[in-house]
Amino acid sequence: MTFVATSRMECLFQRCHKEAVFLSVFRSVLLMTCLLLVLFVSMYPGLWSIGVQLHSAITGSYVPGHHSVLLVNSPNEQAAKDIGRAIMERRLAASVNILSRTSTMYFWKGEIQDASEVLMVCPPLCKPRSPQLCGGGRQSGLHEVDG
Repeated sequence: MTFVATSRMECLFQRCHKEAVFLSVFRSVLLMTCLLLVLFVSMYPGLWSIGVQLHSAITGSYVPGHHSVLLVNSPNEQAAKDIGRAIMERRLAASVNILSRTSTMYFWKGEIQDASEVLMVCPPLCKPRSPQLCGGGRQSGLHEVDG
């Protein structure tokens, strides 16, 4: 009888040991999952930003809503209004803000020049480097570039 009881005890001990090991592993996995979930949720804004930047770099596309503003200088207020109207008619910007005279410094033929211009601020509705938006300034013919 003692042999049978000993063998049952060993069987029960092995079974309980297996259950204890299983519960210990299960608790560890559950704890790690909860920690990773908390870490992911707390880092979500940073991870989302990195994901958007990677997507933009890989595909060459632009994701709207990421702080892009087009700054356009014009020689006078009438030219600024004409350019702003053309941008708005083509629906390339959400709005056009025309700021009063600003002082501008730039290189021209190897020398620093100082001029007074009108600054326009345009939050674009399309890619900031799109041909539609960049081509408008070249078509107006207001400025030459010193290259």
